[in-house]
Amino acid sequence: MSRVFNFGAGPAVMPEEAILEAQQQLFDYKGCGMSIMEMSHRGKEYDAVHTEALDNLRKLMGVPDDYAVLLLQGGASGQFAMIPMNLLRAGETADYVNSGAWASKAIKEAKIVGAVNVIANTGKDIPTRLPSSADLKCTPGAAYVHITSNETIAGTQWKTFPKTAAPLVADMSSDILSRPFEMKDFGLVYAGAQKNLGPSGLAVVVVRRDLMERCPETVPTFLRYKTHAEENSLYNTPPTFGIYMLMLTTRWLLKMGGVAGIARQNQAKAAKLYAAIDGSGGYYKGTAVTEFRSDMNVTWRLPDEAREEKFIKEASAKGMKGLKGHRSVGGIRASIYNAFPPAGIDALVAFMREFQAANG
Repeated sequence: MSRVFNFGAGPAVMPEEAILEAQQQLFDYKGCGMSIMEMSHRGKEYDAVHTEALDNLRKLMGVPDDYAVLLLQGGASGQFAMIPMNLLRAGETADYVNSGAWASKAIKEAKIVGAVNVIANTGKDIPTRLPSSADLKCTPGAAYVHITSNETIAGTQWKTFPKTAAPLVADMSSDILSRPFEMKDFGLVYAGAQKNLGPSGLAVVVVRRDLMERCPETVPTFLRYKTHAEENSLYNTPPTFGIYMLMLTTRWLLKMGGVAGIARQNQAKAAKLYAAIDGSGGYYKGTAVTEFRSDMNVTWRLPDEAREEKFIKEASAKGMKGLKGHRSVGGIRASIYNAFPPAGIDALVAFMREFQAANG
């Protein structure tokens, strides 16, 4: 069976080069007589994988020496709890921007830990925009300010990150490594792996080292960032296969010209798809306000739900999978992360034109 075009939001498409390399080495990794999944995480073979994964992330993100790069378990949802546990002390307030479903989940978890101030809220009902920096009503002396850089459900994305007095914390699960940014502008960024980094089950955290010192002594050892930084993300047995795939994915990304190179491709893919939506005479209607449109998750509606269902069914039959919008909002969603091939955009745009002609 040939490969389909996978528009799924996550777990999502991965670089074919990385998958094929893993397939080739899966049974007998580099002549070791065992799979990477069977190896000791303390052995030299796995250590080389672990080290390259961390080094590649530092290169791609331009991570300064005063930041730690951590490979953790629990995905981004685990970080919703770990961040306030590590950074929010008693008597302090953490500022959060509610921009949609994922930001709401982070807020809910942080409120269990301590005081939270929602400094802007565009997440009510079905969000179509993000707040501007002028909308943010930050708390004086806040422990940190938390944003979600890209909302996968709504298809909205911060194009310019806010400047804040408090350390800026960002959930970049769905757009990490998709575009350049200055790491020094953030106190902490984190991402679940299953969109742009590799398979699910792994989280990448990049945190300024001085912020790790804020962690209260009451936080259990395993849940402290400092624990994992001191042990090079080997405090406990790490998700070795996920880290191996992260290594292969970041190796591929470096070959693609790094973040700057992939950003150009991502922008071109998104622009072509949005042009098809906007050029349909209103048959297809984008749901996100134009200035906040995501390059990773493109969302739109058809004239009615019946035609949306038909669109999804017929697209699937043509090898374009995962186009159904999130169950909470409906519609169509095309997730076109780093590894999604430009040929898939061409196929979708051609189908959109055919479908409109037949079902207008």
